Amino acid sequence: MFKKVLIANRGEIALRVIRTCREMGIKTVAVYSTADRDSLHVRFADEAVCIGKPQSSDSYLNIPHLMSAAEITNADAIHPGYGFLAENAKFAQICADHQIKFIGPTPDMINAMGDKITAKETMIKAGVPVVPGGEGLLESLEEAKGLAKSMSYPVILKATAGGGGKGMRIVWEEGEMERAYNTARAEAGAAFKNDGIYMEKFVEEPRHIEIQVAGDQYGNVCHLSERDCSIQRRHQKLVEESPSPFMTDELRQKMGDAAKKAAGAISYESVGTIEFLVDKHRNFYFMEMNTRIQVEHCVTEEVINFDLIKEQLKIAMGERISGKDYIPQGHAIECRINAEDPYNDFRPSPGKITVLHTPGGHGVRVDSHVYAGYVIPPFYDSMIGKLITIARTRNEAIDTMYRALSEYVIEGVKTTIPFHLQLMQDERFRSGDFNTKFLEGFHLR
Repeated sequence: MFKKVLIANRGEIALRVIRTCREMGIKTVAVYSTADRDSLHVRFADEAVCIGKPQSSDSYLNIPHLMSAAEITNADAIHPGYGFLAENAKFAQICADHQIKFIGPTPDMINAMGDKITAKETMIKAGVPVVPGGEGLLESLEEAKGLAKSMSYPVILKATAGGGGKGMRIVWEEGEMERAYNTARAEAGAAFKNDGIYMEKFVEEPRHIEIQVAGDQYGNVCHLSERDCSIQRRHQKLVEESPSPFMTDELRQKMGDAAKKAAGAISYESVGTIEFLVDKHRNFYFMEMNTRIQVEHCVTEEVINFDLIKEQLKIAMGERISGKDYIPQGHAIECRINAEDPYNDFRPSPGKITVLHTPGGHGVRVDSHVYAGYVIPPFYDSMIGKLITIARTRNEAIDTMYRALSEYVIEGVKTTIPFHLQLMQDERFRSGDFNTKFLEGFHLR
């Protein structure tokens, strides 16, 4: 059992980890930048340490500051949350070198899945379906043109160190290749300090469906059902749900088995997510593995009645996984509540929350770190909360979500609540007729 866990993160995920640690009798240490001194995670932790200025590079990404905070508070473990250093193998190794347990996979496991080319090669060896594409990084524009011609357009260029849509370009015909190739490399280099890109066949009308997995140091692996994350804007998820309305029992079995193969191929320890693209014919292809807890883990927790953070902590303590292969019971939907203006191209809207009323009632869960009077800083991700509803059926979950959104009052800043309200009434969404391109034709009224 850990005696004290430092949470190397902020906001709602830090608060989420604190809650589970408290239930388990584990002391917690919050870290915060000067911009986050009034955040709820700072108030609810047993101890709190300021680690720097507002910029992430001076605080939440500053490994020496984090390690100093762990040492002066005698923390014996660090939970990285998601984002920031959650999938940083160097950070995990430094923790190990200082005899502080990194609550997550080993550095080798992070490296195996952190580079998309290496991950794809690993999946091919494990027999997991992958999107057809070239082998290795593209060395020149001429190579890109030749490869695209051989596999036929459309194709997609992706940054090997990428994420969040950075360094990604769809190419529909040869005349677009030069500009797309140069732009993708430049964007990847600026975002990740690595301009390596590779090419895949572009999957048309894709669904983004991911499988939650858990593995322990004894070689046990299980899957905990799926989440549909297809409602996205510029490759950023806005709504997630489980089960997927596109899923069949046969497809869940196949994807679950493939996810376990993927995790087993690297002897994975901890909770993680295998992300797949699924085409309109229900062919699925490995996309990437996230070696951390996901923002949308709450959706899975609600349909299987299972605390994933607790499981993550127990695995890190050396216990065997307590989960099994799950079939979701009921239906859960999550709407990400972002401080953004949906009527103004989703422009970030930091500032002071003057009025806040969160919804409640049967089947409603709110994960958030904000309150009336809280000032949303402009330095970090704009997500300020997650609204989750659970019901017996998908339609009932949508109806509960619409009711809960109608009760959710946030004044002083713009939020994505109006967008979600309209989406919950959209007939195509309600019927399950959507893919990752759905929002391209969605107009906010």
